[in-house]
Amino acid sequence: MNDAVGWALEKKALDPTLIDVRGLCSYADFLLILGATSGRQVRAISETVRRGMRSDGHRTLGSEGADEGRWVLLDYGELVIHIFIDELRDFYDLESLWVDAPRLTLDVPARPD
Repeated sequence: MNDAVGWALEKKALDPTLIDVRGLCSYADFLLILGATSGRQVRAISETVRRGMRSDGHRTLGSEGADEGRWVLLDYGELVIHIFIDELRDFYDLESLWVDAPRLTLDVPARPD
């Protein structure tokens, strides 16, 4: 998971949040939520994470949204990654849906203002 965060940060992903949903849902153990400022950045983050995960031997079980570039979902079984353009991340607010789930601490640079 830390590798996925690292690959996303290579493409300047914003505000990564890693949520531990073990025991709270049946489809994943962890959710990684990432932000981006543009559709181009969403696609770049998605492509870089896919390439890195594949090189580490992880197979994508499913993906959605890559063509539109406003939101991409990458499913790796135990890890589901959501990459949102900022306004959609705010609209869907997945972090609030999992408010009772623990967040894992990530060592990431502060978001530039």
